Amino acid sequence: MSSIALTALTQKVDSPAEITAAAVRLRQAVAEAEISPNDAINVFDAWASSLDAREFGDAPGIPFLRMWLRRGTLEPIIARELGPNGLHGGWNEYGQAKCKAFPVGVVGHWPAGNVEIQPILSMTCALLGGNAALVRIPSGLVDLTQRLMDKLVESDGEQILTRRIFMAGFDHNRRDLQEAMAQSVDGAMIWGGEEAVLQIRALPFPHWARVSVFGPRMSVAAMDAGAWGNPEQRDAWCLRIARDVWQFDQQACSSPQVLFLEKANGNSTAQFVAALRHAFEAENRAHPRQTIPGALTSAICLARASWLLKDTAHQAFFPQSPDWTLLFGSGSDIPQPTQGKTLTVLEVDDLYEPISNLDGNVQTLGLGIADPEKEKKLALLAGKKGVDRIVKLGRMHVFVPPWDGMDLIRPMVRMVRHVSSSE
Repeated sequence: MSSIALTALTQKVDSPAEITAAAVRLRQAVAEAEISPNDAINVFDAWASSLDAREFGDAPGIPFLRMWLRRGTLEPIIARELGPNGLHGGWNEYGQAKCKAFPVGVVGHWPAGNVEIQPILSMTCALLGGNAALVRIPSGLVDLTQRLMDKLVESDGEQILTRRIFMAGFDHNRRDLQEAMAQSVDGAMIWGGEEAVLQIRALPFPHWARVSVFGPRMSVAAMDAGAWGNPEQRDAWCLRIARDVWQFDQQACSSPQVLFLEKANGNSTAQFVAALRHAFEAENRAHPRQTIPGALTSAICLARASWLLKDTAHQAFFPQSPDWTLLFGSGSDIPQPTQGKTLTVLEVDDLYEPISNLDGNVQTLGLGIADPEKEKKLALLAGKKGVDRIVKLGRMHVFVPPWDGMDLIRPMVRMVRHVSSSE
């Protein structure tokens, strides 16, 4: 990290005092000026326009980040979470009372290291509520985060948002820095695996701190025979699936790890699997893998071999490289995820069977269903089984609240209720 030119927004820290001092500055910025969600969106919209695809190349998540920062994406979210007058920071009437959103203060962010744009996404949720953001940057995301923040600085000439941001780079093992950060915030947004979440939740947060946790989950996809069996729509469905798999290298909680295909009487899934294979090949040409960790390469090779050795009816399709893998078989149980663009495709007699087996660990269910009545029943069953997001295939990563069953902005604001004394 020390070799990277860091701005005032993004700094390597080495002492608790640096974090404490940064939090004091951030809290003062919130106290000195109130900003509305509209003020934040004006800056975000300009920021989105500055994220040129030619400059950022194939950096994961950049196309999605541009879409998230747009006014057209954020305004409906503000209206739903903060009320019809929330965009401009106004009061909303509820009978004889009025309610208005106020910031909680300084919100700390502990993003996971497996989604490259997550430090930015988490930060924007707090800023939309008028808060300041104190963000810990995972060590592997410093370079991309720095480049994105440089663009924000250019887009925020009046420092409406930048004076409310401090991004701290330090090793996750520095318990003293983690504690200093926790002690300095009024709210926290925590992302990551089970071990990381438990360690962060155990930090000494103030008793008043709001805490939102987005822990380890996984996601699955499902298609009925009417959808996958339609030759006119087959290629489009397969392209949607491939794109969901490719984004974030299948490491996000919203990444599909398994696709359940409903059997069709007398119809073979061979043509669909062939089309899916072609879609994977096309997506790989468009977005080739640049690097791959050795451990992931080993895991992919082991998954391929284990799948083929486990059952003679199993099939697998993959290139010589570890770029992508399709494992085909049958069954309603979710296999252990491999990630690295490894999708298991399982035939089932009835889609209700695998969804009935869900245990609350599934975050997103991506669907391709031709029968609307069947989809209604599947959605109701999935909701009862703990699924928080049920979306069309191709939209599994769309970062729109509720997320993990929770709002993204409202938890980090105080909804102040006012009943006039003259009433």
